[in-house]
This record gives sequence, C-alpha cells and structure tokens, in this order.
Amino acid sequence: MSDSDADPDPDPEPTLEDLPEDAPVVLFDGVCNLCNGFVQFLVPRDTEGMLYFASLQSDAATALLADHEPSPHDLESVVLVEGDDCYVKSDAVIRIARHLGGIYALAAVGRLVPRRLRDWLYDFVAANRYDWFGKREQCMVPTGDVRERFLG
Repeated sequence: MSDSDADPDPDPEPTLEDLPEDAPVVLFDGVCNLCNGFVQFLVPRDTEGMLYFASLQSDAATALLADHEPSPHDLESVVLVEGDDCYVKSDAVIRIARHLGGIYALAAVGRLVPRRLRDWLYDFVAANRYDWFGKREQCMVPTGDVRERFLG
C-alpha cells in the first residue's frame, strides 16, 4: 500500500480556521514540564471544552500572535488569546481559571493583588521552571479525545 492509499488521519488536529469565533486559546511552552503539567491540569477541568491549546513553538501560535504582543518566540509566559484580546503572565492564568468556572473562578480574587507583584512572582517561577521541573526534548503530542482541542 502506498502512502497515498493510506487512510487519512481519523482525528486530525484542528486548525485556526476550525475554531469557533473568539474561542479562547491557551499558548504554552511545549517543552516545559511545568507548562505541560498546567495544560494537563486544565484539560479535564474544562468540562465544557471551551479552551483550545497550542504550544508557543507551533505555527498556530505564530499566526495567533502575529498581531499581538508578545512574540511567539518569547517563551517566558503562558498566553491566552481570545479574539482580539491577548493576556499574558498572571492575567492569563487568572483569566484561564475564570473559564474553568466553579471554585477556580475564585482565582479572580488574585486581581486584587497588584499586577506588578503577581507578575514578579510569575517571572520568578518562569525563570526557574526548567531547573525545578525539567524540560522535554520535544513538544507534547496530544492523544485521544484531547487531541481535538490542540491546534496543529
């Protein structure tokens, strides 16, 4: 059987064109163990399947951030893109938690802490994440039903 006769991938990863309008997309450092752990934490708790994901190293992240700051090459922050809005660092984490709803929505209380202090703590963890949690050789490859929420 030639490659052209092979069955197409039954569950292809979605593309940006497949997303609902203004769907929230979480961009993360795909080789960071802490970042991957954060995504693995989010997936089962996003019971409505609202959040989509892409590594900052992906073409999808490059396209999403083309008109935004930060650059997709700035791997120091998780990024949440919602339509024309882009959230980084602690603002992204708080906004993501609000999307989860329930008890996680209480993270919005974190906005009472000055952003400068929140982001200082975020930057401290980000600067040490590879030392503390390690780093993968390549980006995580999603499988199963989770795959439909990761942008290719």
